[in-house]
Amino acid sequence: MTLLTCEGVEVAYDRVQVLFGVDLAVEPGEIVALLGTNGAGKSTLLKAISGVVDPIGGTITFDGCDVTHADGVQTTKLGIIQVPGGKAVFPTLTVAEHLRAGGWLYRDDPAYLHEATEQALGTFPRLRERYDQMAGNLSGGEQQMLALGMAFIAKPKLLMIDELSLGLAPTIVEQLLGIVRRIQDQGTAIVLVEQSINVALTVAERAYFMEKGEVRFEGATSELLERDDIVRSVFLEGAASATGQTPVKVRKPVAPRTSVEGTAVLLRLRGVTKDFGGIRAVDDVDLDLHEGEILGLIGPNGAGKTTIFDLISGFLVPDGGRIDLDGHDVTYMSADRRAWLGLGRSFQDARLIPSLPVAENIAIGLERHLAVRDLVAATLNLPGVVRMEEDVAWTVSDLIELMNLGAFRDKFVRELSTGTRRIVDLAMSIAHDPTVLLLDEPSSGIAQRETEALGPLLLRIKQETGCALLVIEHDMPLITSISDQIMALELGHPILQDVPSEVVRDPRVVESYLGGDMAAIQRSGDGRRPAKSSARRKRPLRAGS
Repeated sequence: MTLLTCEGVEVAYDRVQVLFGVDLAVEPGEIVALLGTNGAGKSTLLKAISGVVDPIGGTITFDGCDVTHADGVQTTKLGIIQVPGGKAVFPTLTVAEHLRAGGWLYRDDPAYLHEATEQALGTFPRLRERYDQMAGNLSGGEQQMLALGMAFIAKPKLLMIDELSLGLAPTIVEQLLGIVRRIQDQGTAIVLVEQSINVALTVAERAYFMEKGEVRFEGATSELLERDDIVRSVFLEGAASATGQTPVKVRKPVAPRTSVEGTAVLLRLRGVTKDFGGIRAVDDVDLDLHEGEILGLIGPNGAGKTTIFDLISGFLVPDGGRIDLDGHDVTYMSADRRAWLGLGRSFQDARLIPSLPVAENIAIGLERHLAVRDLVAATLNLPGVVRMEEDVAWTVSDLIELMNLGAFRDKFVRELSTGTRRIVDLAMSIAHDPTVLLLDEPSSGIAQRETEALGPLLLRIKQETGCALLVIEHDMPLITSISDQIMALELGHPILQDVPSEVVRDPRVVESYLGGDMAAIQRSGDGRRPAKSSARRKRPLRAGS
């Protein structure tokens, strides 16, 4: 008997319909990959199955029971367990409290809870080290580990994982793929939402591919890579093509494409340290980022990469050392003052303003370039204000066209998928026109074909804005193809900085970070052919005009 059957499922948020007659079936003990473009409705379908949202049409049957309108408690008791994508933890609860909450159905079986908790901690040793710390102090990857640990404790019959590899180092993804296979061997069915087709290919026998709320493909996962008409870049394909240039192929490590010798140092860290509750998250870091350079940061989850970004951008104050930005000592300067000096920053979770539409969020990115800031002039609608507002409107329109966000221009950010919010976040980064741009996992949450187009887009951003980029990224084809140099971190301290081809071959990096599973390492690219890219010409950006 089929374990899960979805027939004609339709879901709407307020008056906006998201799913349109979705059919899906999962057999007992089967792994099914649920893939698709950003905003296709994959996460919404999982929410409908787990009872988080109530469908407006269709039926959902699980293990012989109609669960179409069941709530989350009912579906959980039946054995439907979901790991949400992105933020899946409570910031003010400790790791220990999360793991206890994950076993709430089995609170009368302390022997099982102890065994399952020890198994989860054995799988994710970082959680044991952080056992009494609040989840809000964990790195993004560690939070993902915690969410998965809670799900494993809950004894699922159907385990639905939204973004398995989100924010995780290749070694952890490799480990999780093995765990997923072991869970399947125990008879658990798995629905895996994964942006990387390469990762999904390693564990899933069948795949569904969704676009615009409908299923466009059902069949063997291996067939998807041959379907360029379905698996394509929706947002970034055209944006990736720099005018008059051939896009760089995101495939393999390359030698540095620019020389930084003799160029100005725009960002310098010397002896920077940071402690959290006796744990040294950043340990004596020295770093130089030169004009026109892209420097990649890699390292295991919890290595201190995002903490370094927080120190550079002013969200944390270092316990020791000095930070210089474009010749200014900014060690104790506030985040907003650093932004005025030309520092731009994106976050792994795309921190936008959810109550504003996409166009207005992008316009906020232009704040640094507004020439007129007089409230009286704005009230009187003086000519200078009118011209400035026209310039802002033109620039926003250019960026929306560049990033293919036209269909989302007037939608509130809270209505967007994780991947689409990431595209908006990139548009805001371009609008800021920074001197130094910090990108924290720019490929996080976006589909594989978007990731393949992202490398050429980042190179275009560097070319058109003239900024230097410091990039944290777990997708190795992406980070090696764009970086002039890569710095590898472990336990908060740099262990190596060199050209990408040397870093990825270093035994220390391979052992602590990369591992040996090529699917976990090569999350984008298929190794056979480059992703196609549009050659459409775009109007030049007018930011700051």
